[in-house]
Amino acid sequence: MGIYDQYLAVRTQWADEETPDNVAVVITERDLLEQGAYDTLESFFDWAVEYGAERIMVYVSVLDEEAVPTLRRALEDVTAPREMAVRGPEDDQRADAPIQVSIGLGGKHEFAAAVQGVAEDVEDGELTPGEIDEDDIEQRLVFPTDPDLVIKTGAERLSDFMIWQSVYSELYFTDVNWRDFRKREYLRAIRDFQDRQRRFGQ
Repeated sequence: MGIYDQYLAVRTQWADEETPDNVAVVITERDLLEQGAYDTLESFFDWAVEYGAERIMVYVSVLDEEAVPTLRRALEDVTAPREMAVRGPEDDQRADAPIQVSIGLGGKHEFAAAVQGVAEDVEDGELTPGEIDEDDIEQRLVFPTDPDLVIKTGAERLSDFMIWQSVYSELYFTDVNWRDFRKREYLRAIRDFQDRQRRFGQ
């Protein structure tokens, strides 16, 4: 670790501001084709845990759904410091694990499926329209964690990512591509988060 990296690490650790409890990163299937991409992911998990993250989310945007099974096998073989739950486009089982990985499960689809579940409960008489609240939606989401910080590598745009959960998240964009993402980039994101005043939509 170079002098600048050590400086970032010390600033992060000794800052008065808290580090994020829940951290998410948005990458693409193309990123995972790059050499060393899964090693970077394993390192990302370690950095997040080292700097206090309780929950870690990874969203992999996918253009070709036929690639999902291959990506899933590779991601499930990744060495992780905590229990990991991997979900794909057709999954509806809740991913309530310390590390949550979404492969092409778009936020619009996830939200629509949750609303459909609520509508079915209304139809079955288990709920009335007037009783519906935020908890009824959240209980039906595949990914139940609200990220404090969302990191997007490579470009200043988000894909169809956790629409409901990230509404109050702090977004951090870096032009560094995933293949070049190192600990210093992660620490920069954490320092940026620490420097912000969170308003939660207010």
